Amino acid sequence: METAPDTTAPDTTGEVGAEPGPDSVAPGHFDLVVVSNRLPVDYELDEDGTESWRTSPGGLVTALEPMMRASDGAWVGWPGVADREFEPFENDGISIVPVRLSTEDLELYYEGFSNDTLWPLYHDVIASPSYHREWWEAYVQVNRRFATAAAASAAPGATVWVHDYQLQLVPRMLRDARPDLVIGFFNHIPFPPYGIFAQLPWRKQILDGLLGADLIGFQRLADAGNFSRAVRRLFGYSTRGVAVDVPSQNGQHRRVIAKHFPISIDAEAYEEMAKRPEIQERARQIREDLGNPKTIMLGVDRLDYTKGIGHRIKAFGELLADGTLSVEDVTLVQVASPSRERVATYMQLRDEIELAVGRVNGDYSTISHTAISYHHHGYPREEMVALYLAADVMLVTALRDGMNLVAKEYVAVRYDGDGVLVLSEFAGAADELKQAVLINPHDIDGMKASIMKAMTMPKRERTRRMRALRRKVFDNDVATWSAAFLQTLTGGAAVPSGVPENLVSALKDISSADTILVALDFDGTLAPHVDEPEEARAVDGTRDVVQRLLDLPGVRVAFVSGRALVSLKHVAEPQSEVLLTGSHGIEVQLDDNGIELGLVPAELEQLDTLARVLERISGPVFGTWLEQKPAGLALHTRLATAQDGQAVQREARNQLAELLPALTVREGKNVLEFSVRSSTKGDALERLRVHTGADRVLYAGDDVTDEDAFTVLGESDLGLKIGPGATLAGYRVRGPKEVTQVLALLADFRGASQA
Repeated sequence: METAPDTTAPDTTGEVGAEPGPDSVAPGHFDLVVVSNRLPVDYELDEDGTESWRTSPGGLVTALEPMMRASDGAWVGWPGVADREFEPFENDGISIVPVRLSTEDLELYYEGFSNDTLWPLYHDVIASPSYHREWWEAYVQVNRRFATAAAASAAPGATVWVHDYQLQLVPRMLRDARPDLVIGFFNHIPFPPYGIFAQLPWRKQILDGLLGADLIGFQRLADAGNFSRAVRRLFGYSTRGVAVDVPSQNGQHRRVIAKHFPISIDAEAYEEMAKRPEIQERARQIREDLGNPKTIMLGVDRLDYTKGIGHRIKAFGELLADGTLSVEDVTLVQVASPSRERVATYMQLRDEIELAVGRVNGDYSTISHTAISYHHHGYPREEMVALYLAADVMLVTALRDGMNLVAKEYVAVRYDGDGVLVLSEFAGAADELKQAVLINPHDIDGMKASIMKAMTMPKRERTRRMRALRRKVFDNDVATWSAAFLQTLTGGAAVPSGVPENLVSALKDISSADTILVALDFDGTLAPHVDEPEEARAVDGTRDVVQRLLDLPGVRVAFVSGRALVSLKHVAEPQSEVLLTGSHGIEVQLDDNGIELGLVPAELEQLDTLARVLERISGPVFGTWLEQKPAGLALHTRLATAQDGQAVQREARNQLAELLPALTVREGKNVLEFSVRSSTKGDALERLRVHTGADRVLYAGDDVTDEDAFTVLGESDLGLKIGPGATLAGYRVRGPKEVTQVLALLADFRGASQA
């Protein structure tokens, strides 16, 4: 029998000794603070002893640089030099805040807990994790040092964005010390299933550390789901869709969002580099240096056991052994850049890979042709782009990978529309790059077949696939990724919990009206948004407070929803006295309990055409689905990646604008609704006002479609927006729990005025 979850928040302090805490420092003056293990600059010491800093070429730096300059940002991280203290400085318009790490810190916190405990655990235990208490204690201490530096840099109310698995305790440390901060965390590697994560002795401390953030970002939808399941199992916290309700010390709940944001690259920069004449010439030189084989296959990886390099070499060797491939025709170029060379597992892996390469080359290389051109060192970005251009087939055979940006780099470089990407389905990139040749790297025979498919693929198919892949990569570049994350973070967290004082005063004022209409949206207003619409339910206490309002004289309650009424009744389970409007007012059920709706034959024909078009467009796209409405269809894209959702919605708009130009189109949160009959929530609200004869109206909603209702409110009415975003409503609360509190206050004030 499963034991009840422990809902007590674990201690994340550990034995920190004399390590200063983030609560012992005064706030800084930066409005945006990025925290990562490494700084975006590299320390350089010239031969003459001159010290300098060079901006790192990483995609994260490229994405955040403009934003940080515009928002007076600071970057907190380790400068890459052990046992050195550096004062904060400015580099190319960004304030740099170095954090000192000792040689012992690197051994215990970085090489130990981060890379010999967390890394293998989070990558499905491909290698065995090691668990040592002294590593954990060092991890706590170093996380506290980073949190202290961030707290000292952040201005009151600033946004702090923490990155990756090395710093998972920092969000909670910051939350406890600086509750004024807006805190985001992004996990660049996978998050494991509960059965694997549960092996970690400090599993609860890690989860609690992450739950200090307002928004936790993951590479894949499955990773976000794994995290939410771990939270439910270990803490028993309520999770609905992407939302986690975390109890706070004051007895309230704090909303944490756990959502996938697939990272990307600066695609335009890679394409521009590939078009440079000197790089194209270098690509031609590479082919010539390799003996001008018919096919060049390329693997580019850090030397890591998660990358499946050994599986790739095995498949290639077998193709040579059985005569399917000839060394005169095909060369495999394998770049394996050094990684964590002081960690024993990586030392052993290097020996294994180099032994495998030596065997294949010894067996099959000739005087003029080498089977595998192996390179155990890194290359400048320009050389990598030339390699991508030279390669006919790109092999990405990761056994487990958060994203794998090499796959996207290859696609971005191939402006010529040629080349084939062979991609592991266990890399995060496989969720987006579905026109690649997808493989299971554990299936050696399957990998061999896929390699041959890639090599013999007709030019027309190569071009078709590459065009689709490039569209994906360019539609969702790294700037789009960072903007989406920060917009979600700053928008959601900018609305404080609780009921603001000015709203309390407005509720007291409206409560004394002769007749009050309380009109409420359902999804996102009374119920949190969930991935499966039919699983939506109002938060606890909502039904009781609605009944309190219904029992008061002169108060009418209505639900105003975009849902079809049959769906609204299923999820809301309204009392019989509640007035209902569905499908944005197309369906109405008032006091006579009859549903009013009637479509003419022409409208029914339009519905059939609408359904055929939307099914054809959305069917092949993962994460999209259609919801039947009485007078139309809703195209949901909540589970799709941002670029897939936008592309599907754009295609639907374009095709239907030609076929059915008279359709009514409404855009909501990750949903596009098409209707053959025009009506809005504003129309529904005005009809409800007339039906009830209300003197004053309170309308609450969270979506773009609710703005139609806010537009018809009078000066003495009360509009309540739930969550972030521009609005015509005069008041705002954070989520459905606050809406229940608002309704309870209105019932209290109304009851008192009637006494």
